[in-house]
Amino acid sequence: MAKVTDTVAQLALPFVEAAGCSLWDVEYVKEAGEWFLRVYIDKEGGISINDCEAVSRPLSDALDETDPIEGSYTFEVSSAGADRVLKKAEHFAQFLGSEVEVKLYRARDGHKEFVGVLRNFHEGDVTLEVNQTELVFEKKEVALVRLHPHF
Repeated sequence: MAKVTDTVAQLALPFVEAAGCSLWDVEYVKEAGEWFLRVYIDKEGGISINDCEAVSRPLSDALDETDPIEGSYTFEVSSAGADRVLKKAEHFAQFLGSEVEVKLYRARDGHKEFVGVLRNFHEGDVTLEVNQTELVFEKKEVALVRLHPHF
């Protein structure tokens, strides 16, 4: 049986592309006792509320029709965000050379968070350049990698 997120991603893709956007990610998570289905979209130049609406309305109807999720949930469509989480190999490839934040499950040298320039991503391992030193984090160490924007 396919994962909920994979099923929703397949269902969402035509609506996302019809709105001139790309599908960044789909997550189905439980927060504070409630389930949330979130579809994250992206496009060159950024996402507007109109883009979210152009995806949300038809996708909501399609979700109601196909009913891939048992029980109730809150459905959201939003931008991947300036501090988007990098999960897939293509995400990492797109942002090589960008500043990212890596959060670890356990501290290394007294730190659980590192900010540096993304230099490589290979089979889940992440290489950062921090203060002109390359640090390699193994997949099993990494809890989260996200863009680190400057405002």
